[in-house]
Amino acid sequence: MTNPGETYSGNVVMEPKRKHITIKDMSEKERPREKLLEKGAEALTVSELLAVIIGGGTTTHTAVELMKNIMSDCEDSLINLSRMTVDDLMQYKGIGEARALSIVAAAEIGRRRLEEKVSDKQVFSNSGVICSYMQPKIQDLDHEQSWALLLNNSMRLIRCVNLSRGGISETAVDSRQIMKYALLAGATCFVLVHNHPSGSPRPSMADNDLTQRVKRAGEVMNIRLIDHVIVTDGDYYSYAENGKI
Repeated sequence: MTNPGETYSGNVVMEPKRKHITIKDMSEKERPREKLLEKGAEALTVSELLAVIIGGGTTTHTAVELMKNIMSDCEDSLINLSRMTVDDLMQYKGIGEARALSIVAAAEIGRRRLEEKVSDKQVFSNSGVICSYMQPKIQDLDHEQSWALLLNNSMRLIRCVNLSRGGISETAVDSRQIMKYALLAGATCFVLVHNHPSGSPRPSMADNDLTQRVKRAGEVMNIRLIDHVIVTDGDYYSYAENGKI
């Protein structure tokens, strides 16, 4: 004797197919868009917010489930999510190019919001301000990048310039290129900044050599190097603070 809904196939009792729950099956209060309208963005989980961004799920998974899966692989870290490329995201079933681009764009907006915490009119007179400005740009990268903050007499930012992109452990910086940018911008002083993907802010011998080489180039052009800051995720090293400039 079978239970209601069960059918026979030969000698095997077949379980009835279970319908997958979609967003339409949720109550309106549980749906991320409706929840956002009723309770505000702060009431949504990260997965629910991302579900609103991608707009929909698949025939078998809701948008919330798709994003829970991705966030689980990112260890529920928005920093890890921001490191994912369009190609990385498209490896997930249900995430096509358009949805992957939406996620990457949202992560970039979040990063730029952090940059706005330090105004371009801020005086870059100490390493803490420099670090706060540069960390959102480079702390999460898996390769080294070098930047120059070109400053005026009041140590206010004129221009932030990306000098080079390198490998995991080093990047090449041309002193002449820095001087060219500084002269064109009318800068009187500058800060050199680069990241360490390894997570350790401790300078290498190559970092020390670069600091002295760039400092000498600046002295020739009467454009002063006021600091060289090495940035990591949550930490930094300042040559000026450590008396190395």
